[in-house]
Amino acid sequence: MSHPGATASDRHKVVIIGSGFGGLNAAQKLKHTDVDIKLIARTTHHLFQPLLYQVATGIISEGEIAPPTRLILRKQENAQVLLGDVTHVDLENKTVTSELLGHDYKTPYDTLILAAGAGQSYFGNDHFAEFAPGMKSIDDALELRGRILGAFEQAERSSDPVRRAKLLTFVVVGAGPTGVEMAGQIQELADQTLKGSFRHIDPTEAHVILLDAAPAVLPPMGKKLGLKAQERLEKMGVEVQLNAMVTDVDRNGITVKDPDGTIRRIEAACKVWSAGVQASPLGRDLAAQSDTEIDRAGRVKVNPDLSIPGHPDVFVIGDMAFVDGVPGMAQGAIQGAKYVSKIIDNEAKARQHGTIPKPREPFKYFDKGSMATVSKYNAVAQVGKLEFGGFIAWLAWLGLHLIYLVGFKTKVATLMSWAVTFLSRQRGQLTITEQQAYARTRIEQLEDIAASVRETEKAAS
Repeated sequence: MSHPGATASDRHKVVIIGSGFGGLNAAQKLKHTDVDIKLIARTTHHLFQPLLYQVATGIISEGEIAPPTRLILRKQENAQVLLGDVTHVDLENKTVTSELLGHDYKTPYDTLILAAGAGQSYFGNDHFAEFAPGMKSIDDALELRGRILGAFEQAERSSDPVRRAKLLTFVVVGAGPTGVEMAGQIQELADQTLKGSFRHIDPTEAHVILLDAAPAVLPPMGKKLGLKAQERLEKMGVEVQLNAMVTDVDRNGITVKDPDGTIRRIEAACKVWSAGVQASPLGRDLAAQSDTEIDRAGRVKVNPDLSIPGHPDVFVIGDMAFVDGVPGMAQGAIQGAKYVSKIIDNEAKARQHGTIPKPREPFKYFDKGSMATVSKYNAVAQVGKLEFGGFIAWLAWLGLHLIYLVGFKTKVATLMSWAVTFLSRQRGQLTITEQQAYARTRIEQLEDIAASVRETEKAAS
């Protein structure tokens, strides 16, 4: 089945896969280009992923960081938004296959931009996901919010001190920016927001552990800033365990291996995984059909113009692409999107005027630095050779993230939520539901039941 066109024209067809920073920016930059755009994504929203941890810890609502893609692009007449999970790219026939509610759709393209991003990596231990959700989607953040707050609620009802201790132990795996931010916010939630709101337990006795197999906190930001972040976390009460490799995760806790080979156990009901990323499986799909290579994380090794070998009409940007010196951050995706859209615009104008397009210059990434919040009023930042932390870095972090949020309403709503949280001890999004906390397990149970039914029907026939 083929989709109807965005317009009735036979203009050059640009298909964009993914509605993240790369996909959305590419579509917006092509607003005045003589092409028809189809943006296909598995969600109906554009997710501002760097603030997911704030959804998980009740600071902001999911709507503030996930505006509907369709509404963002509604005034862009050459763009059509399509909901679907892209399952296959046919390089020979130049089509994209996407699936929605059991139906497959084929969408033809003249130029393809893959910006499908990356998911959480459990380094071959995908069964860990049931007990330690990642931080890559709205579903993840809402599930974690349910589990974090639910742990306090269960502890309030428990008369067993051992079980209470397990429920009030929170383990964050991965000491990168997301892990640092998550650990800091769980500690602040316990020490400030929830303080005095229970009668049987003292939330300030919560034990937050941040652990990583690496020897430092925030390794990409260097030793100085890593130590600053670690010292601040430890001052807040977070226990930082480095050189600690996770070997197993189950419902009741986590198993860790230390450098000396010692295997030890941490009893913890709530675990958060932020230790690694795995690029979209579409990278492997491309590699199977062309000379394209992928790295261990599934990222596509692209040409200097971000296209794939032998297919100058197929571009890969953002977390899906492996480019030397370009980190897996929003800036890499945004700059890649701007670069590719300029190439497409240049070649569209050449077609329109019957001229030869300008040669493609190699993609150059401009490093604008990196930041991570540690706690209220405290962050670390690296801009070029300048490294600094504390209140100034925190203000810079707020300003930068506010700028990159999409839409005026989103910016205002987020600013108000921040004001409530940072000027008081309150948080406006502490509602949890059973579905959010246990949806993953329930869905898996339903899938098992459905598989069993299919097997029974197959045997009967």
